[in-house]
Amino acid sequence: MDRRSFLKKSGAAAALAGLAACGSPKAEKKAASAQEIKMDGPMLQHFDGVGVLGYGCMRWPMTKDDDGKEVIDQEMVNRLVDEALEHGVNYFDTSPVYLRGDSERATAEALNRHPREQWLLATKLSNFADASYENSIRMYQHSLEIFDTDHIDYYLLHSIGSAEDFKRRFEDTGIMEFLLSERESGRIRHLGFSIHSHKEGFDSMMELHPKYHWDFVQIQMNYIDWTHAGGRNTNADHMYEELTARGIPVVIMEPLRGGALASLTKSQTERLKAIEPDRSIASWAFRFVGSYPNVLTALSGMTYPEHLEDNLKTFSNFKPLKEEEFALLEEIADEQSRFPLVGCTGCQYCMPCPYGINIPGIFRFYDNSVIEGTFVKGPEQEHYARARKRYLLEYDKAVESIRQADHCISCGKCAPSCPQHIRIPRELKRIDEYIENIRQDKL
Repeated sequence: MDRRSFLKKSGAAAALAGLAACGSPKAEKKAASAQEIKMDGPMLQHFDGVGVLGYGCMRWPMTKDDDGKEVIDQEMVNRLVDEALEHGVNYFDTSPVYLRGDSERATAEALNRHPREQWLLATKLSNFADASYENSIRMYQHSLEIFDTDHIDYYLLHSIGSAEDFKRRFEDTGIMEFLLSERESGRIRHLGFSIHSHKEGFDSMMELHPKYHWDFVQIQMNYIDWTHAGGRNTNADHMYEELTARGIPVVIMEPLRGGALASLTKSQTERLKAIEPDRSIASWAFRFVGSYPNVLTALSGMTYPEHLEDNLKTFSNFKPLKEEEFALLEEIADEQSRFPLVGCTGCQYCMPCPYGINIPGIFRFYDNSVIEGTFVKGPEQEHYARARKRYLLEYDKAVESIRQADHCISCGKCAPSCPQHIRIPRELKRIDEYIENIRQDKL
């Protein structure tokens, strides 16, 4: 089905016409800057009581403690949560494994300063390492205890990889019966799952809907993954259509594809700026997901106040994409799909590396250099010697030498954890060979 027919069928225009306002909660310790953000209108809602802009709590700001250890900047987290709630963001998504197990604590500390009825908690059963019934129960109960709450609004089976993965972690262990009983009692208000899988794996989860009645599903959706997911991942257009056909609301992860869609090539940036000169490049990605009426919320890991402010401007007085704007984003997606990118979204699931390699940092540097056109092509390019020197200097600046790709021994420990199904050792080797050829002037 083409996009025009699909949008017409789904009634996007009608659904987007009626925007509902969110309340503005008043925290006892509201951040001093909370009222500085000016919104043009109410927060966009497709479903009553849930802002379409949701807060992803996997990328909270970090700082150094007195011992020089990197820790979550709780003061900044509190400020961001206060501002988000003040302006209609009320869905907060976390997990027991985010930020090495500290995301739930930091998120709870910030949210519990506000009345419970003013925020929606989404957290996960992240039982990757130990899927036993006993450990799964402990993980679930620990989340309730951390947030000092008697219910979880949105509870997810975390990152389903295949039908076999679901069966091993949730059905065979008996934990599904427990979760269904918790939903029946109201301690879980909505039960769903997040998924990174090939099409067969996703379709198998849809076949289980009559049995489990999924209340929502979290998928990776953006204008690249709409039809160019690549690898073993499922195109978002297929997942969105299947979920919509079953009346299952969609939660979006990676609307910016790990930040990649906040910075495009010069040519792509110029084309978007020609239409909306005052909007950020990132806003186009959020307008894309916000233009689909079955999106419950789109998660953004807003690490800094400027990220939150820009997204709030996008989702207040929301402007759904026009047909020609969809077409332009499809054109950009086609171009991006031809780049030799790794496709890392910076989720950190592969970390820590036992050999200290900064896997996300290496991939981020390499992908950015390709997108921005700063990578070294060869002696035939203009100012080759200068480009070669600059590239090596920038690589050393982005990733300290002891954590670079040449230290990878291909142990493979990282690969099973990657939700994008990136063959991490192979990609590290490819990048290392490329950089070594630059160093030895053998391109």
